[in-house]
Amino acid sequence: MSRPLLQLALDHTSLQAVQRDVALLADHVDIVEAGTILCLTEGLQAVRALREQCPDKIIVADWKVADAGETLAQQAFGAGANWMTIICAAPLATVEKGHDVAQRCGGEIQMELFGNWTLDDARAWYRTGVRQAIYHRGRDAQASGQQWGEADLARMKALSDIGLQLSVTGGITPADLPLFKQINVKAFIAGRALAGAENPPQVAQAFHSQIRDIWGE
Repeated sequence: MSRPLLQLALDHTSLQAVQRDVALLADHVDIVEAGTILCLTEGLQAVRALREQCPDKIIVADWKVADAGETLAQQAFGAGANWMTIICAAPLATVEKGHDVAQRCGGEIQMELFGNWTLDDARAWYRTGVRQAIYHRGRDAQASGQQWGEADLARMKALSDIGLQLSVTGGITPADLPLFKQINVKAFIAGRALAGAENPPQVAQAFHSQIRDIWGE
């Protein structure tokens, strides 16, 4: 397994606030995400602005696409995204069309695992050519006190065994990372843990230090 990357999730409602946080953290992360809330507020300009500010970073358009996979993928990748998310409830045809556009643009689709999905769904996504998924503990689940547990890790391992690389998100902190050492992790996604920290670069360094300790240089 390759060493996981560190992703900055930006779910602000102000592009100015986003650009301020990116200025602090761009040199300390591998991936910069235009979060769903940001994209709903600022539209395609959010993706374009991040591409301009971070020309050498992987940019994610976290659109959680449910339909119109071809059209929305064309817009996301045309605006400068490298990866675009599709919600797991989307029809397989939407995944296929989004993936086709991603391939033509040199990008990738990430399946966002919210709500109900099955390992049969994951196998179908894999057969289309998709190689990434996001295992998500949502904001509401965190607020209700839901913790990472054995059931999560077992499902993650099953997804890894199918061949999917997982990005893990949902209140992740550096102290959580050892839980995932047996999982094929593509990236750890942190939003408030990074942007909301008193010293964001220091927290990013703590993530990278943990990643190196667990997965090696």
